[in-house]
Amino acid sequence: MNDNYKYSDITSLILKAFFNVYNELGYGFLEKVYENALIIELKELGLNVQQQAPIKVLYGKQIVGDFLADIIVNDLVIIELKAIERLNPIHEVQLVNYLKASDIEVGLLLNFGKIPQYKRRVFST
Repeated sequence: MNDNYKYSDITSLILKAFFNVYNELGYGFLEKVYENALIIELKELGLNVQQQAPIKVLYGKQIVGDFLADIIVNDLVIIELKAIERLNPIHEVQLVNYLKASDIEVGLLLNFGKIPQYKRRVFST
């Protein structure tokens, strides 16, 4: 991972936890199983995590919806988890929209598919 990325120290730890979980569990479980295992790994690495954290979506100054972020780490990184065959561009768009709706600038899309995949996205206002 490039050390010049924003919060690369945190995202490097997250990716370490991701691969630890993947190597232990393999693929084929439901997303929730991976989410719960990843929470354990992240906490063991000393990170502050929020699971299924609510985020309000605003239009102007009015709330028009909300969503649950799979995991937020140290109030700085949103993690969106998938357990699918392969990531598609719409999953990256979804992550960027989560970043837009929050005050968080860095997101990781982690896929526990047959081949582990991750994507890193940054959205700065």
